[in-house]
Amino acid sequence: MSITQSAIGISMSGLAAQRARMEVIAQNIANADTIRTDESEPYRRRTVALSPGDVLTFEQYLEDAHAAGVTVSDIGSDESPFRVVYDPGNPYADEYGFVTMSNVDTTREILDLIAATRSYEANLTALNATKSLLTKTLEIGL
Repeated sequence: MSITQSAIGISMSGLAAQRARMEVIAQNIANADTIRTDESEPYRRRTVALSPGDVLTFEQYLEDAHAAGVTVSDIGSDESPFRVVYDPGNPYADEYGFVTMSNVDTTREILDLIAATRSYEANLTALNATKSLLTKTLEIGL
């Protein structure tokens, strides 16, 4: 695999990982006020774990110029406690008037979305730079 293909592959894996992260964040924001799911509990925030692709030694990298980029290793649930809100008029309130709400913090999700968007943009910039270098290289050969 050439270094150019490797650089494109790394950028593409980063784009895919950040897209998956943004999709999960969008689901979290959309369900921030969901107080009952199929499991009869509030919506539990989902998280995305990213991990490096194939971890290579320096010698292995030099031999085949291969790098795997990043992958989504897990989409899990945030086990932090649910929020409890006093709302005696809510049909889901307990005998004391408290309602158990989702553990999604919209401010945190918006900040995570901004970070994921910036990471996506950085990967896109790297991909475009690689394509530009490849195009210039082909022009030199003509």
